[in-house]
Amino acid sequence: MSAFSFSLRDAAMPSAAVEIIGGRIAGVLVEDRGGRPMVSAHAVEPLPEPALVPVLNALNIRDRAVVAGALGRVLERLGKPKRIGLVLADPVAKVSLIKLQQVPDRAQDLDQVIRWQVRKSAPFALEEAQLSCVPGVRADDGQEFIVTIARRDVIAEYEALCDSFGAQAGLVDVSTFNVINAVIAGGAVPGGDWLLVNVAPGWESVAIMRGGQPMFFRSRSADGEGTLADVVHQTAMYYEDRLGGSGFTRVLLCGAGGSGEAAAVQRTLAERLATPVDPVDPTRAAALTDRISVGAGLADSLTPLVGLLLRNREVA
Repeated sequence: MSAFSFSLRDAAMPSAAVEIIGGRIAGVLVEDRGGRPMVSAHAVEPLPEPALVPVLNALNIRDRAVVAGALGRVLERLGKPKRIGLVLADPVAKVSLIKLQQVPDRAQDLDQVIRWQVRKSAPFALEEAQLSCVPGVRADDGQEFIVTIARRDVIAEYEALCDSFGAQAGLVDVSTFNVINAVIAGGAVPGGDWLLVNVAPGWESVAIMRGGQPMFFRSRSADGEGTLADVVHQTAMYYEDRLGGSGFTRVLLCGAGGSGEAAAVQRTLAERLATPVDPVDPTRAAALTDRISVGAGLADSLTPLVGLLLRNREVA
């Protein structure tokens, strides 16, 4: 079985990454040039909506021929890499933040405690799951862990699709974690607490961060009850009332640029939060070759891919 990772920072990095989500398949190739990461190739292929539906508790690929065709074209433009990182839509996994007052010394004991905690709310048997657990924020009352689970057969269908083109997905992760990684790799982590809003076709996620560690994470269907602004406002209220937050030093937005409504989304969120909202800029982490010009839509596609490939790296 291929190496599997749902976490913010670990594992050896390939040089190419592919994102497969509802609405598009994107890919990048990042090379080291003079000690500076650089995006040397990229590709984006649209997907018709019914072809792939990212969900937690059912297989995702509805039209394999269409999805495979788009993936093949992306990999061709990246030079047919043999090893890739794979970014999937947030709804493919369930993310939980679990606090332990006492952390077992042995990794095996910690794994058992985490699995027991997750089992209470897991929508499928953990025997059918792939699980990742990494440390989060540490406080006087305990250590928090970021726990992510996904159905093994769902991950396997994506891996098998990549394998059919000779591209081994040695690292699998979800979108929002790697938008966070792109911010970290670009040296743009705000001081204090900050908010990230990540928008994609069919879903939206928000994360409250303290430095480089999540304090809160929520993902939901874009057609759920209420608007994105409502969800962000509710998150801000939870932050103040339940997490004792003193205010966001910065709010970052990724994903709205491709919708043609980025300015309206930014303005609405800024008004609801009374805080400026800035787009995430992947070029802070990885420069672009002269032949690549980046608009808002392309920047949104590049960001989680650059974040995955540079997840162990921070600028000086």
